[in-house]
Amino acid sequence: MQSLPIHDYLPHASRLVYGCMSLGGNWQANGLQNEHIHTARQMIDVCLENGINMFDHADIYSHGLAEAAFGGALKQQSQLRDSMIIQSKCGIRFANGADQKVKRFDFSKDWILNSVDNSLSRLNTDYLDVLFLHRPDPLMQPDEVAEAFSQLKRSGKVKYFAVSNMNAYQIDLLQSACAMPIIANQIEMSMAQLDWLNEGVCANQNSMANIGFNAGTIEHSRLNKIQMQSWGSLAQGLFSGGDKTNSSSIAVQQTAALIAELAAEYQTSVEAIILGFLWRHPMKMQTVVGSLNESRIKACAQVENIELSAEHWYHLFELARGEELP
Repeated sequence: MQSLPIHDYLPHASRLVYGCMSLGGNWQANGLQNEHIHTARQMIDVCLENGINMFDHADIYSHGLAEAAFGGALKQQSQLRDSMIIQSKCGIRFANGADQKVKRFDFSKDWILNSVDNSLSRLNTDYLDVLFLHRPDPLMQPDEVAEAFSQLKRSGKVKYFAVSNMNAYQIDLLQSACAMPIIANQIEMSMAQLDWLNEGVCANQNSMANIGFNAGTIEHSRLNKIQMQSWGSLAQGLFSGGDKTNSSSIAVQQTAALIAELAAEYQTSVEAIILGFLWRHPMKMQTVVGSLNESRIKACAQVENIELSAEHWYHLFELARGEELP
């Protein structure tokens, strides 16, 4: 297993992470059904059979039903808890039509503590391996977050802490108040979302104005041993499994064609090539993949057996960018 920054804390964490957002039916489901638990159990089994032992949740996924479905499956196989790493997120509050009329982010101590208790109850577990703050709260008080983290650590409810969708400065501000290290940052990174790469190669270019990524976040993670995790890793299937003939983007069509060629050359799946592009970067990111299709999870796991050449990596980068490098 390739050593990742997170292995300083969780030595056996898999590089592939199963994203559980699709569990629990859907965002419109009225309640937990037995079929939801059955599906969760199937996905847990196929993940563990293919070396994926890390599971990514959030308290809001399917309005809590994703965690509940997973927890129902875990209750049936409680012996599996010791062989898996469970992470969840909190901090997003939806409008509820009553006392809260607008969606907001909430990093208050009470909300963090209550969110964790609710997640643990739904997941049928006594602890989270990692708790993420889901999206930056502009009203964050770092000292209050630190108090919540400290209480959760002392109680044994959370082992480690992380963030999602934060830049380097936001992480440093939070870390300045927290005794516990921030061990990971989860952001959108894929062949369709390339700002994390483009901000590092487009200095002195007009295109810098259109990059929606904060400079230095990747380098900051490497300097501080913060594990980067990608969400949206497969770009919602944009480059795999779909008909590209009607795509409005020539770049998407050309990139998908090269991915298929490389899959044949490397004798692997197209999913492995897409993930292999992400894995080739020396930050050693983890990639979150979410699917209810067992064969697709198995296809993703094939990334463990390949390493793209620099030539192939740059060819993919150029095509996905839709233009030559500067």
